[in-house]
Amino acid sequence: MLEALRRQLSDGLFEKVAGPERARHARRIHDSPGPRLFADDRPIRHVHADHAMFIGGLRALLLQSLHPLAMAAVAQHSDYLSDPWGRLQRTSLFVGVTTYGTVEDAHEAIARLARIHTHIHGTAPDGREYRADDPHLLAWVHVAEVDSFLRCHQRYGEKPLDDYDGYVADMAVIADAMGVPDPPRTTAELDARLQSYRAELRGTAEAREAARFLLLKAPLPVLARGPYAVLSATAVGTLPVWARRPLRLPYLPIAEATGVRFAGHALMRGLRWVTS
Repeated sequence: MLEALRRQLSDGLFEKVAGPERARHARRIHDSPGPRLFADDRPIRHVHADHAMFIGGLRALLLQSLHPLAMAAVAQHSDYLSDPWGRLQRTSLFVGVTTYGTVEDAHEAIARLARIHTHIHGTAPDGREYRADDPHLLAWVHVAEVDSFLRCHQRYGEKPLDDYDGYVADMAVIADAMGVPDPPRTTAELDARLQSYRAELRGTAEAREAARFLLLKAPLPVLARGPYAVLSATAVGTLPVWARRPLRLPYLPIAEATGVRFAGHALMRGLRWVTS
């Protein structure tokens, strides 16, 4: 009975994250013959296989929303409000293909994303024009994502790495292929690049709406709402204070250092059991 419950929970989780075609995609990613961008022992494979990516993915979306032009592109061209799981599944597939797939498939996925970006442009509420293929915006999305995956793995990963510089360098390989100019290749460079964007970041109405939706209003079955609340609190708890204030997110250092962190580790253990 316990095994049947575990299997049911596992199927439901992967249905949300990877979509109905997950088995076909997995076979193509892992079974197709050919060279890969990254060897089996590279840090990117270790980090992206860990369940801390659930936290890192949510944190990345919150952090990325702070750039008004990046957020305008999402608000005006994304269907995240009507189809949040579809967006998650496409992102999950991209990460899977570029991390574990063949070189050919990885570059095809990157080229496909680049073609999509050429059609995403417009005018932000503050009157500035934006393009999703703007190298400066691509770099922001990249550094926010890498910082989120790295920080969450450091705190909640099952087996933390000794070589997080190697992880940043691995992610730079993908960034180079996407046209990100001079992506960071060490954690020190990542920190410096993230800080260089601070003056451009704002908590716009669109960003706060996205944060409320992601943290409080995501469409979920009743049984998943409790674990998702823990996931949300954990993701917020890994954000720096300067990133929370514009989004009107709380800062509760004592609770985060005790209850939230304990609940986050418990959630990770639960997810590892469900998907074992």
